[in-house]
Amino acid sequence: MDQTNTPWRRRSGWLDRLLAEAGRALQVLDGTVSHERANPAGPVAADDPVLSPREARHAAGLMRVNHVGEICAQALYRGQALSCRDDRIRGVLLRAAAEEVDHLAWCRQRLDELHSRPSLLNPVWYLGSFGLGVVASRAGIPYNLGFMAETERQVEEHLDGHLAALPGQDRRSRQVVTQMRDDEIGHRTTAEDHGAVPLPALARGAMRLMSRVMTTTAYRI
Repeated sequence: MDQTNTPWRRRSGWLDRLLAEAGRALQVLDGTVSHERANPAGPVAADDPVLSPREARHAAGLMRVNHVGEICAQALYRGQALSCRDDRIRGVLLRAAAEEVDHLAWCRQRLDELHSRPSLLNPVWYLGSFGLGVVASRAGIPYNLGFMAETERQVEEHLDGHLAALPGQDRRSRQVVTQMRDDEIGHRTTAEDHGAVPLPALARGAMRLMSRVMTTTAYRI
């Protein structure tokens, strides 16, 4: 067979996938990654309640924490998907990651409205969560999905706490957080429906400790 005019093709490998993920990470971190759904709070209206400076700072701190949480979730699920060999489960992880992009955009928009900024440590949060996702994926599909389900369970609790802590008249932040919580519940039930198993108590406790460090730091930095 004459292969003189046959075009050479290089098979896509791990390096290509890692480079693609690095490009994705840059888009996530600089806020240019595209999202699909409109902000559930809608456009800013003239009759939206005005927050006091103290209320605005507190709301911004909470929304910065939520933004960091979505940075971590995006990185975590993409790290899990990178090492997952089951196309069906990889699709579950990537669909969840796509919805987290919507959350990222909504939180970033609300931070802008509050004249605040994302966490300065977002690159650290992303890198750590991505690596954790890769490690979690090596435990096998049931625990991989169990990690996703436990992550979402803890995020649900965290968002419920924020709904209670946000200033009462901060309607826009509340609408964003409520939709995020509903989506996270959907992610958890999807993971459970696909065979997630409960994580050991030690793993759950370690996740809560890491979350506490992240939320305390991101509120201010």
